[in-house]
Amino acid sequence: MKILAIDTSGLVGTVAISDGDILVSQFSIQYKTTHSEILMPMIRDMAEKINLDLSTIDAIAVAKGPGSFTGLRIGSATAKGLALALDKPIIPIPTLDGLAFNFYGNEKIICPMMDARRSQVYAGIYTFIPKDTEEKNHERSYVMRTIHEQYASSVDDVIQELNAIGKPVILLGDGVPVYHDKLEKSLMVPYTVAPLHMSRQSAAALLTLANVYAAEGKMISSDEFAPDYLRLSQAEREALNKDGGKDAKADKQQAPSVPARIRVREMTAEDVDDAYRLESMNLGKEAWTRKQLLDAMTRDDTIYLVAELAGRIVGLCGVRNISGEGEITNVSVSGDVRRTGCGYKMLVQLIQRGHGIGIRDYTLEVRSLNAAAIGLYEKLGFMSEGVRPGFYTEPADDAVIYWKRENT
Repeated sequence: MKILAIDTSGLVGTVAISDGDILVSQFSIQYKTTHSEILMPMIRDMAEKINLDLSTIDAIAVAKGPGSFTGLRIGSATAKGLALALDKPIIPIPTLDGLAFNFYGNEKIICPMMDARRSQVYAGIYTFIPKDTEEKNHERSYVMRTIHEQYASSVDDVIQELNAIGKPVILLGDGVPVYHDKLEKSLMVPYTVAPLHMSRQSAAALLTLANVYAAEGKMISSDEFAPDYLRLSQAEREALNKDGGKDAKADKQQAPSVPARIRVREMTAEDVDDAYRLESMNLGKEAWTRKQLLDAMTRDDTIYLVAELAGRIVGLCGVRNISGEGEITNVSVSGDVRRTGCGYKMLVQLIQRGHGIGIRDYTLEVRSLNAAAIGLYEKLGFMSEGVRPGFYTEPADDAVIYWKRENT
């Protein structure tokens, strides 16, 4: 079976190809580049160097999470796009399981940790146990035993659990150097820190586990796949607890009543079709295409959010960071949830998240006759700074340019 593996869940971007039990090629990089810039070029370059026609692969394995929210959405969108185009199944691999497979055959406790910020990590606890074999056979093969499936937790809780197990442990992942001092102080069992060639995500390890999953029939269609974030993003957590901060001035204004059942979250690749339909209903010929939406949401300098109501996408908004200025490119709300505060809720979160990727000021364009949208933007603190006459067509209208500046 020929499998392509993709892992962009952390700082390392890694891809690999296996054919049966042969690792044909692997390409990994951890440098000052973004996954959106390098992932497809890595796959193309690898395919060219081994004369691989991607249509001949049998499946695509992808790290499904947890990990970097941006990294996961880039990897998942790429995997889904290739799977759809090539009509191939996806083998979703839990990120921490894939990391643990770097130590296949090791009977110590294996604990991969990924830094999740705020003194938390994504972790899992595993070991490998030998399969039953006849005594005359000296070859051993192993199965991975999951002691604690991947979870988001405080570093202290992970340390407490490892101490309770009471066995020597191997630590790996980008969370280890971040919390090394705490681990050194509080971990009471003998431990080893993985060497550099085994300490991070590896598409080859992902392939090893993917072959196991494939043999067990654990494959799904592109439509069925979705990343597993394990927890809300930082911006969503802050939105739930926020009572101040940079947007306190806007928040203190009277916000509309928002139905509690409307949830704002990051847009994922599986939302693209619904988002496109919503845009088309609202904007007609001015709506972005599916490809434009997918390309935009997989960039590292953008944030795209959707509002979800009972499993249905009822809102969409997006922003792109251009040297510290955020261009709000899309704002769409379904007609049946307008005047309920859905748009307000989406944009508040979009602005909060934008600060996290370095956006200071925000700008957008709106039809001069769109009184409802103008009222929303002005409620959020946007101010008109100019007009582009005749900018819109069908129907013809002027575009009003609005800005929300950091110091106003």
